[in-house]
Amino acid sequence: MATASGAFKSREDHRKQIELEEARKAGLAPAEVDEDGKEINPHIPQYMSSAPWYLNAEKPSLKHQRKWKSDPNYTKSWYDRGAKVFQAEKYRKGACQNCGAMTHDAKACMDRPRKIGAKWNNKHIAPDEKIETFELDYDGKRDRWNGYDPANYALVVARYEARDAARSRYVKEEQLKKLEEKNNSENPEEVSDEDIDDDVRVDEAKVDESKQMDFAKVEKRVRTTGGGSTGTVRNLRIREDTAKYLLNLDVNSAYYDPKTRSMREDPLPDADPNEKFYLGDNQYRNSGQAEEFKQLNIHSWEAFDKGQDIHMQAAPSQAELLYKNFKVNKEKLKTQTKDQMLEKYGNAASQDEIPKELLLGQSESQVEYDRAGRIIKGQEVVLPKSKQTVRNSYCTGTAGIKAAEAATDLMKANIARKEADDELPAPAEEKRMATWGTEVPDDLVLDEKLLAEALKKEDQRKREEKDERKRKYNVKWNDEVTAEDMEAYRMKKVHHDDPMKDFLH
Repeated sequence: MATASGAFKSREDHRKQIELEEARKAGLAPAEVDEDGKEINPHIPQYMSSAPWYLNAEKPSLKHQRKWKSDPNYTKSWYDRGAKVFQAEKYRKGACQNCGAMTHDAKACMDRPRKIGAKWNNKHIAPDEKIETFELDYDGKRDRWNGYDPANYALVVARYEARDAARSRYVKEEQLKKLEEKNNSENPEEVSDEDIDDDVRVDEAKVDESKQMDFAKVEKRVRTTGGGSTGTVRNLRIREDTAKYLLNLDVNSAYYDPKTRSMREDPLPDADPNEKFYLGDNQYRNSGQAEEFKQLNIHSWEAFDKGQDIHMQAAPSQAELLYKNFKVNKEKLKTQTKDQMLEKYGNAASQDEIPKELLLGQSESQVEYDRAGRIIKGQEVVLPKSKQTVRNSYCTGTAGIKAAEAATDLMKANIARKEADDELPAPAEEKRMATWGTEVPDDLVLDEKLLAEALKKEDQRKREEKDERKRKYNVKWNDEVTAEDMEAYRMKKVHHDDPMKDFLH
């Protein structure tokens, strides 16, 4: 794999080399070792393991793939601010004309512009600055705290500590003054302990901020499955409660996701439900108000897809109000539909009990028949109020009479309608329509010559529309439209709904 390139190999040597590489990949032969004693991975492709010819590699190696350029000696130091190098007594040629320093010119001088520069009066010559150059790496160039002295922050800490100490001394002095006034006053009852506490309550609160109850302390950040955080909240779990991932230590029990802190399944499915306080996240998602909130979200999505200007996160009150109205309207529609069905078909549940003979289709009465199927014994012919003379019939009461009458009326109406349809309709007078959509007057006569000319003009116009090169430069336009022109336009017009339009013209 990583052998040095250059020497010519015979076919047999090449075959042995391939077999050795296959054995190394299979783990049957030891891996190849480079000149530093490190093993070379046999699965590295040859174009990566073989060294270029100009490196003249004699032994297998991967040095050409490693970083061979050494990093420059980057420094971590910073400029020595305010350091001076040399203090001259007289002005030197090439120095700053303003202050006399040799390390900059008058244009880059940071001193106050003098009325008479050091070049002309040789007084107050400024010392030369210490100029340093550093070679910084990528992080060093972009480090905003590079060169910062942490000892400087001790001054900030000392200032705040002094302020707190002065505040505490002031509070103690105020308390002593109140006590002295209470002891020296003639009426000790006038000055009470509540007055003293009220006067210094604000300052005491400022002093004892670190010792107050940590009601606003943030203990954790709740993270969601999609990433991000839902805000900072307090840890409301009582420390005596057992964590849900400790309820069942079996490896094959419910899975606990440490990232989302969720356990969807029940960790103790075989335990008594009355003794369990945790049933899994899925149980809580499908119970209580969680299901109603899910339906509210689904309703908001569907309403938005149908064109409603609604958004659950942007306007939750509006979404909830629309959902309530939707449920009320849905119940009203259900009730209305139910009432219509009952009014049309009736309610069998509210009527009298159906006889068992009709319900089960059988009875215990014994009936004898002859060979022709006539009843001999067991059931007589019924002559109901509805004047029915058919044998084996029974009376259905007033409802049956009304149904029979309605069926008769319907049959008569159908017969009458059929007779009316069979009659030949009166022939309608055919109206001739003009080419521009109005009725054709009786005295309208088309001239055959003018119609032929109009047809030629229409053909020419269509050819010009297809090919703009046939249009002449001097085009005269006539706005007058005659009956022959309209007839020619109608005759040449393509009717898209005509199945034979492709065979015309």
